[in-house]
Amino acid sequence: MPVFQSPWAFLLVLLIPMLIILRKLDIFSTPTFPLVLRDWKGDGFQWKAPVRRFATLLSSLLFTVGFLCLVTSLAEPVRLQQEKIYTSRGTDIVFVLDTSPSMMARDIAGMSRLDAARQAITLLVPQTEGTGFGLVAMASEAALVVPPTVDRVAFFSRLESLESGSLGDGTALGAGLSTAVYHLAGAAAPKKCIVLITDGENNSGAIHPETAARLAKEHGITLYVLGLGTRGSVPLEYVDPATGKVYSGYLDSQFDSAPLERMATIGGGQYFGVESSGALSEALSTVASREQTVMSFYLKTRVESLYHIFLLAGGISFVLAWVIRRWYLGVFL
Repeated sequence: MPVFQSPWAFLLVLLIPMLIILRKLDIFSTPTFPLVLRDWKGDGFQWKAPVRRFATLLSSLLFTVGFLCLVTSLAEPVRLQQEKIYTSRGTDIVFVLDTSPSMMARDIAGMSRLDAARQAITLLVPQTEGTGFGLVAMASEAALVVPPTVDRVAFFSRLESLESGSLGDGTALGAGLSTAVYHLAGAAAPKKCIVLITDGENNSGAIHPETAARLAKEHGITLYVLGLGTRGSVPLEYVDPATGKVYSGYLDSQFDSAPLERMATIGGGQYFGVESSGALSEALSTVASREQTVMSFYLKTRVESLYHIFLLAGGISFVLAWVIRRWYLGVFL
């Protein structure tokens, strides 16, 4: 809601009823000369033009709106927005997201596993102010997509750009974890954690996942693992980003969660078995609440002027009123 820095300007609105009163008293009225046209003992001439009457009414209304907008702009409307300016670091959380083709299996509320993970992350991130988020994409290879940042726009943009299969068709859990550890180890955040979201076992890469989990523990980084997907035969549709070829069919979803549980235990965190979108959101919320840290901040008030908006609206209203009266009704204001 706008706040007005010069509210006294609204006194100018009183000019409208004053003008109406003066016109009622025949002051400031347009001079008219009556000319009666009628047949002998017949009815007087009547102007029957509803469109013209409507145009007259519309032009008066536009003129009034323009005047009110002008008065409002003179009152200097502003919008006040408060934002938190953090003076200390929050938690750094890096998501290691599996982008192998099997993540395109559609068994999470009708969505692919990758889209479900994206959606849950998108819902979580805005709720945790001051927390830095990073992203590592992982398949048969791993790559840092976003270093830990509080820039939500950049994070979401890169998250949405992930493509399944762009890093191969394997699952190199060790490589994904070690990439995240490398970029978190030197961070100054009071708390650091890795959230691994995957739907399979390690079958690629030179680094053993448990070795990467121990490395995270040594650097004070907590590891959480989310095993995503249901068991059994699930539909899958996958577009190879290299060739554009579409693969569709069914995936026999059977993986052993025990290695993932051991990784989470070694990393000092917890394993979550996730088979629904609700369970996925709940798991991520649990991680965020556990990794919260106290941050100091102050409130900064940002002032946004709305003067030009009302001035422009008033100008447009005046121009429209003038056009109607000058070119349609044939009179000047």
